[in-house]
Amino acid sequence: MLRIGSAVFCVFLAAGGRVALAFDQQDREMEWLAKSKGCNICHGPESTGSKDKVPIGPAWKDIAKKYKGQKNAADRLTRTVVTGSEPGSGGRHWKDQARGVAMPSNTIAISEADASKLVRWILASDKQDANNRAQ
Repeated sequence: MLRIGSAVFCVFLAAGGRVALAFDQQDREMEWLAKSKGCNICHGPESTGSKDKVPIGPAWKDIAKKYKGQKNAADRLTRTVVTGSEPGSGGRHWKDQARGVAMPSNTIAISEADASKLVRWILASDKQDANNRAQ
């Protein structure tokens, strides 16, 4: 019985390792996509934590927290990534977390499909962080 329990536990650990590797691979792909499309010029994974060093755009983790559980958030944010935001809207929504500059249109820089992938990855970052802490 002990051998069976140990074997099941080892299979469980191996499967968890594959899940972690899948997250790592997806993270690398999405980080490369964000960098290649210029997203990291204004955004980063985490906020600076300093009011003196406010980034141009909000951090991905801040975006994930703000839109967590909101219906159609991925579709709305994908549209914002592709078409841009209204001038001044950044100041209203991201006070003290970003400089308040409107997001420019990125129609030429990124396809809607790639924008959607990035947005969904960003919105899932809270969930992934929780999974990584549990492993």
